[in-house]
Amino acid sequence: MSTKITIPSVSTPPAIIPISEPVRADVSGIVNPTQIDKPVFLLNVPLSYSTRIANNPWMQELPEEQRQPRFGKALCQFLQLYHFLASEALVYLLPAPGDCGLQDLVFTANMGAVLDHLPGQNTVVISNFTSPPRVQEAAVGRSFFESLGYAVETPPYKFEGEAELKHLHKNVYAGGYGIRSDIRAYQWMEEQYDMTVIPLQETEPYLYHLDCTVFPLNRETTVVCTGLYEAAEIEKLEKHTEIIDVSVDDCFSGICNSVRLSNTILNASHIQMHLNRRSYDFTLL
Repeated sequence: MSTKITIPSVSTPPAIIPISEPVRADVSGIVNPTQIDKPVFLLNVPLSYSTRIANNPWMQELPEEQRQPRFGKALCQFLQLYHFLASEALVYLLPAPGDCGLQDLVFTANMGAVLDHLPGQNTVVISNFTSPPRVQEAAVGRSFFESLGYAVETPPYKFEGEAELKHLHKNVYAGGYGIRSDIRAYQWMEEQYDMTVIPLQETEPYLYHLDCTVFPLNRETTVVCTGLYEAAEIEKLEKHTEIIDVSVDDCFSGICNSVRLSNTILNASHIQMHLNRRSYDFTLL
């Protein structure tokens, strides 16, 4: 005789194990590259670099076959600059494929401007381009800066970036207008961001951005081609910075198209700027 034993089944739900909040590492409050106490630069590999559309007088005076860039040479020059900057600075590369159609993307100074005087240096005024082949660059710049956590704003008037807006000190800037940028863009910035912009009207077609005629050496001193601006404008500028005057010819040779890296000034011009005679410790390369 067999006995059947039935064991009742018991359904027990699995235990719920609480998951704790992730632990965030202390990064000393730094949330964007501008807050780092080191130079930071933005470059773009010249994959899409082209001169297909002649959008400035320098290009317009050359036939297409003469102005066509050589990719190998451009890449070599880019790598030389990249290696030099990266030896003492943090260098970001702006990503874009070679077939994006953005011929001037390599000129990243036109992408926008970080407003250095604001707390946290967390605001970028992205460019509102005048030059037709550059208009689509703004979307690339916005995406890049937003990915790094910046607040990105676009002015309602034409403006072409850091190449037009030079930070002098505190909340004071110099702003170029008249050819590629609109003076109303600076009036808008003053209202929005509690800043002072000294407007400088550009009239020379070949020197169409402010970085062709103005270069801040430090917080007290600025290289300026005073001969290209009205006396009243220069007088306003002199209230905020000591001016070292340079000639129009020097500007045509690129003396103001410079980048400061610590105690070195990088410049493609062959002109030697002997600043040591005025107690400025810089080297011009």
